[in-house]
Amino acid sequence: MTTASIHARHLRLTLGRTVVFDDTELQLAPGWRVGLVGPNGVGKSTLLRVLAGRQPVDAGTVTAMPSDATVGYLPQEPDRRDDESVAEFLGRRTGVTAATAELEAATAALAAGDSGSDDRYADALDHWLALGGADLDTRTGPVWAELGLPERVLDQAMATLSGGEAARVGLAALLLARFDVFLLDEPTNDLDLDGLDRLERWVTDQSAPVAIVSHDREFLRRTVTHVAELDEFTHRITVFAGGWDAFLTERETAARHARERYEEYADKKQTLLGRAQREREWASQGLSRAKKKPDDNDKNIKAFKINQTEQLAGKAARTEKAIERLEVVDEPREAWQLRLTFGETARSGDVVVRLTGATVDVGDFRLGPIDLTIGAAERVAIVGRNGSGKSTLLDAILGRRELSSGSRWFGPGVVVGELEQQRVQLRGEGTLLDEFMAATGLTIPDARTLLAKFGIGAAEVTRATSSLSPGERTRTVLALLMATGTNCLVLDEPTNHLDLPAIEQLEVALESFRGTVLLVTHDRQLLDHVRLTRRLQLDAGHVVDDSPVG
Repeated sequence: MTTASIHARHLRLTLGRTVVFDDTELQLAPGWRVGLVGPNGVGKSTLLRVLAGRQPVDAGTVTAMPSDATVGYLPQEPDRRDDESVAEFLGRRTGVTAATAELEAATAALAAGDSGSDDRYADALDHWLALGGADLDTRTGPVWAELGLPERVLDQAMATLSGGEAARVGLAALLLARFDVFLLDEPTNDLDLDGLDRLERWVTDQSAPVAIVSHDREFLRRTVTHVAELDEFTHRITVFAGGWDAFLTERETAARHARERYEEYADKKQTLLGRAQREREWASQGLSRAKKKPDDNDKNIKAFKINQTEQLAGKAARTEKAIERLEVVDEPREAWQLRLTFGETARSGDVVVRLTGATVDVGDFRLGPIDLTIGAAERVAIVGRNGSGKSTLLDAILGRRELSSGSRWFGPGVVVGELEQQRVQLRGEGTLLDEFMAATGLTIPDARTLLAKFGIGAAEVTRATSSLSPGERTRTVLALLMATGTNCLVLDEPTNHLDLPAIEQLEVALESFRGTVLLVTHDRQLLDHVRLTRRLQLDAGHVVDDSPVG
C-alpha cells in the first residue's frame, strides 16, 4: 500500500485581475479519493496543475511525502499530437518515456565516469522501475484487450482517433500508470458505460491518493471518500468527509445554518438600531420640552426631567455599544447560476428525418444498413459503447456524411440546433464576440449581455475563440442555442465540461423544450432525469434495440 501524500499550504494565485486562490489549502492522504468541485472557472483545473507542479503560484507550497513521490496528471482534453503515435502517447502519459530518457542519460554519465553519476543512475533506475518501465509493453496487451481496442490502434497517430477511441486510450494510459498520486481532470468525458465501470473499479481499488475533477454525479457518488469544494468568493477549500451523498447533505445543512445565523444577526441588529433611534428621539424630545416648556417654575422638577432625558440618551449610547459588540455575520452570497432556455421556432412537420437502408463507411467501420424514422417532438436517447456508431449516426441524420447506400429524407421545416461533442461551432479566427455576433445577428450590447448570462464576461469576449477553455466553449454554444431558434435539438455529450449547477439547469431547459430532442450521453443521471420517449441502442454499427420509454 502506498504511503505517499501531498499537501498544498497557503496557496495564493492571481491571474491578471482574477484571484484564483487566497490562502487555499488541500491535503491528499493515502486512501483518499477526493472529488474537487466548484463552478466553472473557479480554478479546479488550475489547482490540479499546481499540485502537479505545472502551474507556479504567487505564494504557498506544495509538498509531497516522500519527496520523490511521483504525481500523475490526466488533463481534461488529451493533447492529440499529429506526430505522436498511440504507443508513444502511452509512454508519455505513464511517465515512462521521460524516465527512460533520464535513465539513458544517467547510464551515459556513468559510462563517462562523471562525478555523482552512480547516485544519479541508481535514482533514475529506481524511478524507471517504479513507473513500470520494465514491463510496460507486456502490460499493454491485456489492458488493450480488456478495453476492446484493436492492436492496430497502437501505431496510429493520436490525432486520427475518434473521441471514443481517444477516451479509451486515455483510460488505458491510466490503467497502465504506476504513480504514487493521481490527479484526474474530467476522466469520464466521452467514456461509454463499460469504460465508466472500469474506471470506477480502478479508482475504488486505489490506495494511492486520487483527486478528481468531474461533472459526473453518479461517478462521484460511487467513487469518492471526500469532497473538496472550492468557493468562488473566498477562493478557499472546504473538505467534507464521508462521500458524495454526505457532502450534499452537509452542504445543504451548512447553507441553511449560515442563512439562519445571518437572519438572526440581521434581526437582532435591526431591533437594536430601532431601539437606539427611539431612545435618541425620546431623549431629544424630552430635553427640548424640559428646557422650553416646563410644567411649572420648580427647578427641582425641571432638573428631574432633564436627568430623565439624559438617562434615555445614556440608554441609547449603551444600545449603540451593544450593536458594536455584535459579532458580525456576513450575508451568504448567492453563486452565479446559469439560467438556460432553448430558443424555439415553429413546429416542424410530422417527420423530422427518415433513413431507408442507409449505410455509411468510415475507414473500415460500417454503419448500417439502418431504417429509421424520427417524428416531430420525439425525445430520443441514442446509446451504445464507444465505437458503436452514435456520432456517425448523427452525421448521417444531419447529412454531414454521404451515405454509401440507401436514402435520407430530412423534413423541410426542421431547424437544427446542435451541441456537438468537440464544441467547434465557434472556432474562427476572430474574437468570441465577433464570431458570436456573426452567428446570431445580435448587436454588440445584446451579444455581450447574453454571453454574460452564461458566465462569459468582458475579459473572455475579446479573446480568440480558440483560446477558450472547454467549459467556456460549452457555455458559449449553449448561449448560441438560446439566441437562435430551433425545433430539433441534437446534443452530443452535453454535460461534458459543465459544472453541476449548470447540468441541473440543462435538465430543466430540456424538460421545457417542446421540439424534437436527439440526445447522446453517457451521463447516467441525465438519462434518468430527462424525459424521453424513445431509446435507440447501437452496437457495431447496427441498431440492436429501438424501444419506447415511459
